[in-house]
Amino acid sequence: MDYYNQIKDVIEKKEVNEGVRRLQSNKDTLNAYYEIGRLLVEAQGGEKRAKYGNELIKNWSKRLVEQYGKGYNYTNLTRMRKFYIVSSKLAPVAQQLSWTHWTILLPIKNENERNYYINQCILNNLSKRELIKLIKEKAFDRLSYADKENIKLIDNKNEPNYNLKDMLLDPIIIKVPNKEKLSEKMLKKYIIEELRDIFLQLGSGFLYAGSEYKISYLDKNFYIDMLLFNTNLNCYIPVELKLNKTNYKDISQIKLYMNLVDKTLKKKHHNKTIGLIISKENDKFILQYVNDEGIYLITYEIDNLVKTI
Repeated sequence: MDYYNQIKDVIEKKEVNEGVRRLQSNKDTLNAYYEIGRLLVEAQGGEKRAKYGNELIKNWSKRLVEQYGKGYNYTNLTRMRKFYIVSSKLAPVAQQLSWTHWTILLPIKNENERNYYINQCILNNLSKRELIKLIKEKAFDRLSYADKENIKLIDNKNEPNYNLKDMLLDPIIIKVPNKEKLSEKMLKKYIIEELRDIFLQLGSGFLYAGSEYKISYLDKNFYIDMLLFNTNLNCYIPVELKLNKTNYKDISQIKLYMNLVDKTLKKKHHNKTIGLIISKENDKFILQYVNDEGIYLITYEIDNLVKTI
């Protein structure tokens, strides 16, 4: 079978289709690269023997580059081969992402790690820049998943069924100017300024309800550091920020805020309110002391930004 000429036919159809049907260009591109990957694997004698066919790809890439440009160089043909191998197990999820996303995701060897980042792209509509940033910040390594060895892909038929612990990163990274004197008020200010980035670290589906959120109950006013709502979990999440270690008073305080939210804001169709404490450090004894499944404790780290003129 003449695999090389078959690959040429696929490329020519893809190039024509991209010029004619711009709205379909991503789907056409992925279909074409999937087909090229399949033909490469077959030409090499199958998936298990594919790694031994690098010389074939080197030779074909030189010829294809001369005819169709750098998009078909050795690196990209190798990516297409891997895309076929990986995406064969993922359809139809594979076509929810762009080829640009796949060039970033394919080098990730750990399947669970790759699945996590694919899910983040789908849930949060990540741009290329945001995906690269998430990977550089080692979001997967910072996950508080109970089971990081069994991360399933999300698609229309497999909606996420996570609790908050499945989504939280610990620690979260908060960027502040270098040598800034930090207070709880300033910490909250920087979190609010970078809500999009912080929400990606907290998980998916977060909405910002307010800072110093006022709740009046029995003629008294209470102020929650931050109040969030999560559309995936269908519940309110009061957040308390602490500069130092979490202590017993903090646990009592967040429980009070959870009860107040339940009494004043929560509707019948909402799930039970969840409490979140973000502190500089968590005492192991305190973590054992907190036996309420509705309270979550995570830490933060400061990333000092150097001021530029």
